[in-house]
Amino acid sequence: MVHTEQNKHETVGTMNKTDPVIVIGAGLVGSMIACFLSQKGYKVKLYERRGDMRKIEMSAGRSINLALSTRGLTALTEIGLRDEILQISIPMYGRMIHPKEGQPAFQAYSKDGKSAIHSVSRGDMNCKFMTLAEKDGVEISFDQKCLNVDFDRGDVKFFDEVQNREYTVHGQTILATDGAYSLARLAMTKTPRYDYSQTYLTHGYKELHIPPGPQGQHLIDKHALHIWPRGTYMMIALPNMDGSFTVTCFFPYEGEHGFDRLDNADDDTILNFFKSDFKDAHDLMPDLLQDWRRNPTSSLVTIKCFPWSVGGSCCLLGDASHAIVPFFGQGMNAGFEDCHIFAKTLAEYSGDHWADVFKRFQDERKVNTDAIADMAQENFIEMRDSVADTEFQFRKKVQALLGTEFPGVFNSRYEWVSFSNLPYSEAKRMGQVNDKIVDELVRDIDHDITKIDMNKAKELMAKYFPQSRL
Repeated sequence: MVHTEQNKHETVGTMNKTDPVIVIGAGLVGSMIACFLSQKGYKVKLYERRGDMRKIEMSAGRSINLALSTRGLTALTEIGLRDEILQISIPMYGRMIHPKEGQPAFQAYSKDGKSAIHSVSRGDMNCKFMTLAEKDGVEISFDQKCLNVDFDRGDVKFFDEVQNREYTVHGQTILATDGAYSLARLAMTKTPRYDYSQTYLTHGYKELHIPPGPQGQHLIDKHALHIWPRGTYMMIALPNMDGSFTVTCFFPYEGEHGFDRLDNADDDTILNFFKSDFKDAHDLMPDLLQDWRRNPTSSLVTIKCFPWSVGGSCCLLGDASHAIVPFFGQGMNAGFEDCHIFAKTLAEYSGDHWADVFKRFQDERKVNTDAIADMAQENFIEMRDSVADTEFQFRKKVQALLGTEFPGVFNSRYEWVSFSNLPYSEAKRMGQVNDKIVDELVRDIDHDITKIDMNKAKELMAKYFPQSRL
């Protein structure tokens, strides 16, 4: 089909296999949704502001590795990359808690200790997505800065940073996967009755590095997500394939242990702080000071907005529509689940209007992305403080006991979120039910798990899960 300048915009929002679907942003979600669409026969053009990361070294200081769990694996299976990604990942079966004094303690993620989340390089995974997308026929343009989105015409204006020129592209629809500071979403905020909020934590983050040992080995347990909880602040470490660990400091901006003070402190103050508060990690980071000075301090933001679309001309996916803080390890997984649900919605639709698909998609996803946003903020408190608390640890033991005694009926909230595809909103509700059950069972038993009344537990299971077979 050949379009004239006069009639080409008449096809905006109408499905066809001739006009391209324009995808803004070739990060993880943009590259994945491009794969989904191209595999379904759509012509896709993908535009990325950065250069081709397969050919250049990207800057440091941005979440080098991420935690991949069931929701993400489900989407990877559908585009045919699950096994290939797992080959470049490291399974983590639980948390290794490093107290300020004493020995580290392991807390399994699942009741049987066999379920794992997977530490994987953001960059390596993104490269594989882009290579698959190109293999499937996606046209990717790099160094293209998005300047404006015209929803009425279905046009996107870009600036080519190599050729130093502005130009406009047109497509049958636009998918904006351009991240937490999405320009497409900014344009949507100017439409009538648009709801938008952004909430920053009082904490930020900075990345450090534990190098591999002399023979390339991991110097601490590679099959655990390491946490140094310190009440109002914490540090975590995830393993990399090369034997190193990516360490992330989550500190407040203000106060004695805040970035505002430490970023402006002298070398001895920084080193003494880590030696005092994170002694075992300090001893494994020979380049701590250089990393601290070189890597940026970044903010943590939760973004909620609605609607995610404008008619059939544009729809937001991933962080562009629901950026969350990283404390449940679900930011990437939620974005991948967006792609899975979007593709499923598209496959079940028999019409030819993108507006219908967008509405069904956003109406299903909004309540669930709001739920994981809330749970991620709650998990920050758990990770930095509660994991080291005696009451918290006892409740975890009770949950594990109930999961063993009532398999298929009782799962922890973490298991529902990380090891199932249960909608996030339902996982949140199930977590609230679990809390009620545990509250009743631990009352007046003085942290003695042998005093758990299993007959009462069975009654509670029947009360809260009446459809289950006990």
